[in-house]
Amino acid sequence: MSDQEAQGTAETGSRPVRVFLVDDHALFRTGVRAELDHAADTVQVVGEAGSVDEAVAGIGHYRPDVVLLDVHMPDGGGAEVLRRVRPTLPEVVFLALSVSDAAEDVIAVIRAGARGYVTKTISGRELAEAVCRVAEGDAVFSPRLAGFVLDAFADRPGAAPIRDPELDLLTPRERDVLRLLARGYAYKEIASELFISVKTVETHVSSVLRKTQLSNRYELSRWASDRRLV
Repeated sequence: MSDQEAQGTAETGSRPVRVFLVDDHALFRTGVRAELDHAADTVQVVGEAGSVDEAVAGIGHYRPDVVLLDVHMPDGGGAEVLRRVRPTLPEVVFLALSVSDAAEDVIAVIRAGARGYVTKTISGRELAEAVCRVAEGDAVFSPRLAGFVLDAFADRPGAAPIRDPELDLLTPRERDVLRLLARGYAYKEIASELFISVKTVETHVSSVLRKTQLSNRYELSRWASDRRLV
């Protein structure tokens, strides 16, 4: 490592990781803040929110390094926060912190762009370490949850499939059309690639828009990218 690189690393490590808390239970947020205060030399809580709208506004204002994100909230949950924040603030890292250890919840939030997923049984010290690790680029999971992610994304023979309820609404042909659409293909090019008519492509796109409740090609492309279809 050069002297300049070493200096840059030292400067990066000289300040605590700035954290924003998102959870709809104020008492839980208070507890997490208190736990992380014990690691104030490495982690600093800069703000918190109890709803999706508050989270989107707060993250945009504070520009934290890491967002600790609850998965289930009444107005949309962690995946909705990710969907609204990541396109404009791609540098912000998200770590899911949830009481749920269900495979569907883990995969949904990872597909949406979270860098890791830990459960609320984690200790304060372990949570501070997890925050620092994702800030440095690592992926962090509570022990049994990592297997869900490997099964979902590694396509290992014999791996138990992880279901995505939204993705499961689409037919195989609709997924093919969506994948090419997200890659930037025009309708005529999709028709040629899949040996179908342009009219059939339009019909499939309309069906996908209806099933996903999205309104345009840009939103479909982002939706497909979040689910690793591209």
